[in-house]
Amino acid sequence: MAKFQRSRSIRRLLPLLSGLIALVGATTACSIGTQSSGDLLDRVRESGTLRVANTQANPPWNFLDEASRPVGYDVDVTHELARRLGVAEVEFIPSNFQSFIEGVRADRFDVVISGQTITDERREQVDFSRPYQVNGVSIFVKAGESSIATLADLAGRSVGVSAGTTQEKMAREQIDDADVRTYQNATLALTDLARGGVDAMLVSRFQGTFLAQQNDLPVEPAGELLEREVNAMTFHKDSPRFKQAVDDALASMIDDGTLTRLSERWLGGLDMAAELAKLPVDQNR
Repeated sequence: MAKFQRSRSIRRLLPLLSGLIALVGATTACSIGTQSSGDLLDRVRESGTLRVANTQANPPWNFLDEASRPVGYDVDVTHELARRLGVAEVEFIPSNFQSFIEGVRADRFDVVISGQTITDERREQVDFSRPYQVNGVSIFVKAGESSIATLADLAGRSVGVSAGTTQEKMAREQIDDADVRTYQNATLALTDLARGGVDAMLVSRFQGTFLAQQNDLPVEPAGELLEREVNAMTFHKDSPRFKQAVDDALASMIDDGTLTRLSERWLGGLDMAAELAKLPVDQNR
């Protein structure tokens, strides 16, 4: 009798054991699939789509045109990169600087191509490509003005800035006796500069150039960049083959003139390859 009861108990347990084994197997398989998905390069080539995050609100780097299509320097660089990686499609995913790192780590997108600055803190969480652009602040003056090229030249003069920006802080702290005038945005400040309302303006060189062209303003950058940020593409750690392929693609875009052509189109004639060449060797890789 005891033997029969044990046999019946075992038979009752078999379906439960089978279900448990199936569940464990499925969980294990799922885990293996996630952890052993290979280098990011393999995944994007297999999927045929490169998922790219950008702000879509940062002209001239990336923004939406009249038809709500992503355009700009970052966008053109992205399409060229995908072509050289052998990936047919690009999916642009709107995001922001606060969410880029988290999005990469959570696999919401494959790569960020949106002017993200290389920092040691970010390197602890994600990997970076070699630099594909530099950004920085310039002095803008009325077209034809030749007496201003440095911050020292602005001593005692009127200087326009967008309110609350690092450029306002720079003007107040680094220009002797400056008459600092704040504006709600760069377009208003550049417009006043063009009218002679201020002697100069501090703004991102590339944004200032783009806005001047878009609004037909007779203003231009003067002198060298006052501050320089080095921007790269951001992606998940532990994908060395993807990084190597991206770095190789960017190097070829520099060597064959593609990066020069794209930057001259969007950044007011600026040659980004030449700007990158000015970086110290340890920053330009």
